[in-house]
Amino acid sequence: MPESWRPLAACPLVILVGVTGVGKSTVLAHLAELGLDYTLLPDRRVLTDRLIISAMQAQEGGPIQQVTDRGLRFDYTRRYREQYPGGMAHALAQVSASPVLAGRLLLFDGLRGANEVQHAAQALPQARFVMLEAPDAVRVQRLLGRRDAFDTIRVMPAVALDATGPQSLADLGLPEAAGLLPDEEAARLIGWVRQGAINADDLRAKLRIVLEERRSYDPASTRAALEQAAPSRALFLDTVALSPSEVSTAIAGWLQA
Repeated sequence: MPESWRPLAACPLVILVGVTGVGKSTVLAHLAELGLDYTLLPDRRVLTDRLIISAMQAQEGGPIQQVTDRGLRFDYTRRYREQYPGGMAHALAQVSASPVLAGRLLLFDGLRGANEVQHAAQALPQARFVMLEAPDAVRVQRLLGRRDAFDTIRVMPAVALDATGPQSLADLGLPEAAGLLPDEEAARLIGWVRQGAINADDLRAKLRIVLEERRSYDPASTRAALEQAAPSRALFLDTVALSPSEVSTAIAGWLQA
């Protein structure tokens, strides 16, 4: 690495915090429309490929290859976190910025877990954090509504359903999802499947993504850790109560204050 490059610890940095489906990509698009002057760093997916999955594959002595299944990606990141408790934040702290970016506001999308924000708060003293929040039920609905090739995960063989369709999430082969969503939200999703508005396998896949993510990242714990580790450097925004434009305007105003 050339000496003129600067570690991110020495750079002004904004880190988006939030699990899948809270609206990070939508907010980024609105921030660009507002004209906020920032440079978007390679995102979490890219750093996971380059710095986490490849490192774990190299340790295993196997080929360095792309992993698209999100369940396998979660497994790799869990194993990386066992060695480096900061997880993605540990990887991010290894990144340096070129002189071209010196003095510019850098933005990273994003961190998720309590361990990550705790590590980042200490390792990246100039970082400010924007945590976006949304209930699990909303996140599942948003995943169902988007068509992102990244949202792929292995699912069990299709469950045999009778002509009336599923009666509960357990009928989809995911009994553990029953505790994930409020009863009324689960009933609404099952109703959509029975009406043919959504596909049962698609719903199972999106529920599995949220369930797998929940195994590693608890938003409530992440918020508590961030409030403790960097209270003066953190902003918390509800992406259900606020529209994407309202969220983006709040972020821009906070950064420019």
